[in-house]
Amino acid sequence: MTGPESGPKNGASTFTVGLVQMRSGLDPAVNLVVASKLIGEAKAGGADYVQTPEMTNIMEIRRERLFAAIVPEEADPSLAAFRELARKHAIHLHVGSLALKLPGERAANRSFLIDRAGEIVARYDKIHMFDVDLANGESYRESRNFRPGELAVAADLPWGRLGLTICYDLRFPALYRALAEAGSSMLAIPAAFTRQTGEAHWHVLVRARAIENGSFVLAAAQGGRHENGRETYGHSLVVDPWGNVLAEGGVEPGVVLAQVDLAAVAAARSRVPSLQHGRRFEVATPMAEPLDFVAAQKSHGERGGAPPRGAPR
Repeated sequence: MTGPESGPKNGASTFTVGLVQMRSGLDPAVNLVVASKLIGEAKAGGADYVQTPEMTNIMEIRRERLFAAIVPEEADPSLAAFRELARKHAIHLHVGSLALKLPGERAANRSFLIDRAGEIVARYDKIHMFDVDLANGESYRESRNFRPGELAVAADLPWGRLGLTICYDLRFPALYRALAEAGSSMLAIPAAFTRQTGEAHWHVLVRARAIENGSFVLAAAQGGRHENGRETYGHSLVVDPWGNVLAEGGVEPGVVLAQVDLAAVAAARSRVPSLQHGRRFEVATPMAEPLDFVAAQKSHGERGGAPPRGAPR
């Protein structure tokens, strides 16, 4: 991660966000056509920064079909096309994630931030793997196919610093606090939340990450029933540092637009300066007795006399 907080590079703090909501299928070429069309719509709507969801290029959990369809980063046609789209539209394009082949029969769940010249300015590999068994019988083992990342990443846009995360990372608040402490005024959470977990937790978790860090959250999502049978929640969100939802998608593919004014970050952080008030601490070893009871016993032992009321005799 980069260091101290980074302010606007061009003196402007206001820009337009475009979130691309998708329903990615099994064919990366088809998904690229859909994503390209929606990115164009976002640009036509005035977007300066466009974000696509997690697994933009393919939605598949079966290992054989996944590895038959993906390629290494340097050979990936989707990434090359997205770089060209960023150049063509003169936008900052954040590819929420692509599944890319790695050596050793593993894959990366990797985000790319591409600048207006089509250059890749940041890569981020998802740190937290979605290995869960849900109450409705759905079971996921992301770690069987994907190698987890080990590095938190923040990158500078013309308006401020962006912290990069992906989907399940959302449930690990320490990552977002670290990104905010490293100067991020925006937090990106491209996602493919399941319908079940999304209905229960998506809004409250996204808003919590915004509120507790005094940051904008930009979260493009997958939505609907996919070719492989998986159902995702959708509801792409733009949330301000006070927890207000500025824009929200539904379940269908489309584009969500919102104007972001980063002056709201300084305002929120001045009202509740929790980033300044955070303190490092240690966790005490659990004790057999409550701390106040132990303290009372110690105090009595120092003074002598009868033991405190309720103490063993």
